[in-house]
Amino acid sequence: MPSQTTTGETIASQRKEEIVKEGKRIEESSLYSSKAHFCAAALWRRLHFYLGLPATLLAAVAAASAFSQFDTGHSVGGWISICVAALSALSTFLNPNEKAAAHFVAGNNFDALQSKARIFWTVDCRGNDSDQVLTNRLKDLAEEKSELNRKSPQIPRFAYIAAKKSIQAGEADYHVDKPAS
Repeated sequence: MPSQTTTGETIASQRKEEIVKEGKRIEESSLYSSKAHFCAAALWRRLHFYLGLPATLLAAVAAASAFSQFDTGHSVGGWISICVAALSALSTFLNPNEKAAAHFVAGNNFDALQSKARIFWTVDCRGNDSDQVLTNRLKDLAEEKSELNRKSPQIPRFAYIAAKKSIQAGEADYHVDKPAS
């Protein structure tokens, strides 16, 4: 007796295809968000270093010049102190260390969601779970993504562009997913 596909089977098959597609969308979106947050974190870490290091060094030079005899008019120490104050104020205002930490945490959270989404569509969707069970899991993933978007700092445009370049260059590809040569 030949196997025939019924309308109900076709609809169920299409539904599962859409569930898998949506799982892939969540994975891809999470990849871009994760990479972009890591790019933003790297920038803020560098800025923290570039503001903090000169401020620290200049503060030491200003302190030394205040007690030295080469700067009898205290003009060098005064100018250096102004630079230290400006760098310190800028560092306090921008708070690059806190922003770097927030983007790093967000990047890790999106990376975890990306893994969950990949496992969902590559493993879970190939099992015997009903479409309703898979739909509920998919909705949980979508809700987690929405929650991460609400809680995460906004991704700067430059970070998204850098992340996109990185991904397109293959930096997010896994060796296991590449065809054997």
